[in-house]
Amino acid sequence: MKLRSIVLTVATLFIAVTVCLAQNANMGTWKLNEAKSKFAPGATKNTTVVYEAAGDSIKVTVDGTDASGNAVHSEWTGKFDGKDYPATGDPTSDMRAYKEVNDHTLEFTGKKAGKVILTGRIVVSADGKTRTVTTKATDSKGMKMENVAVYDKQ
Repeated sequence: MKLRSIVLTVATLFIAVTVCLAQNANMGTWKLNEAKSKFAPGATKNTTVVYEAAGDSIKVTVDGTDASGNAVHSEWTGKFDGKDYPATGDPTSDMRAYKEVNDHTLEFTGKKAGKVILTGRIVVSADGKTRTVTTKATDSKGMKMENVAVYDKQ
């Protein structure tokens, strides 16, 4: 009887986590709509962003191009709890933190060696088809830049 209760509890927990992640408006694949976006000179363009479940966490995979047109790829796995989690493949940041504001809005920060170099806000439209990412960053030379990237759900 005790084993049955444990199995049922674990199964219920797994289903609850799956449902919570599936309901997050950011989940899925997003493609950059460059015509609707505004980038500062020299900004990296993240052309594809994928949010997917990774156990009880969320994995964010980003592919794009840097200012020179070279391919960039980074990954982050964590929770939308405002805590720092390691980012890999991004030369400008080694940690990221995402915080859920509401069902359609996230705030995030990127850090390099403990210093905040990027802040942003992600808003998914009410119909779930468009995602707007507004960022403020400081580059390696201390120059401040702002970008607005608009993505379409795939």
